[in-house]
Amino acid sequence: MFGSVLGLNRFSAGRSYWEVEVSNKTGWDLGVARRGANRKGLLTVDTENGYWVTVHYEGNRYAALTAPPVSLALKARPQKVGVFVDYEEGLVSFYDVTTRSHIYSFTECSFDGDIVPYFSPHLAQNDKNTDPLIISAVQKQ
Repeated sequence: MFGSVLGLNRFSAGRSYWEVEVSNKTGWDLGVARRGANRKGLLTVDTENGYWVTVHYEGNRYAALTAPPVSLALKARPQKVGVFVDYEEGLVSFYDVTTRSHIYSFTECSFDGDIVPYFSPHLAQNDKNTDPLIISAVQKQ
């Protein structure tokens, strides 16, 4: 069982970008969700259920939560992940901010209404994964 949090900002148009520090985490989920997606009980977090999310789990594994999930081969463990959303293009992209490299993109997304940022810090296990996810302010350029 995992807890998750939806961000306050709603998006129904335009572009948005935020960064999340994940440096000492052994597990996390990051992405966006339809505001009206099911959030109670047993969830299936994938694109068919209104979630566009990447996951880090079991210490060194990564996946895009499509249906079925796609395993991601990252060259380095991200310290900070950037999330970029272009609502009109139906695009959600993830980046390793430190190495300035692309992690994964969901394309041709059908958002159908408001979407919100989605975060799951995963559970602490054996004194690991206890650090928080830290959302960073990003200066507009």
